[in-house]
Amino acid sequence: MPCPYILLNTPSFTHTMHCQTCGACCAHFRVSFYWGETDAAPQGSVPATLTIPISPHYVAMRGSTSKPCRCIALGGQVGESVSCQIYAQRSSTCKSVNVGDEQCNKARLSHGMSSIVPASVA
Repeated sequence: MPCPYILLNTPSFTHTMHCQTCGACCAHFRVSFYWGETDAAPQGSVPATLTIPISPHYVAMRGSTSKPCRCIALGGQVGESVSCQIYAQRSSTCKSVNVGDEQCNKARLSHGMSSIVPASVA
């Protein structure tokens, strides 16, 4: 099924391919979220050992609070081939970034990559 997004001046490819060849969001933003999303809470899934406390109620993924920023769960080379080592357990913050949205494009631009635009706009 075709993706509704394309890279400027390149052929379109699937959403999965965008993310697996990018990873910019994981190496640009602080990934912070409510501690209850960690496996330290009964219904949590994010491995607590991969987080650090940033307030009494919030944690962040290790590596995402420093400069240069890079989430500890990000494997591979940004802009080439990447994967999330805890994809099935990732936080709501990670799930909130979508291909071609403002956050995605901000991160991509910070790594020297092209913006992604909806195919209907291109």
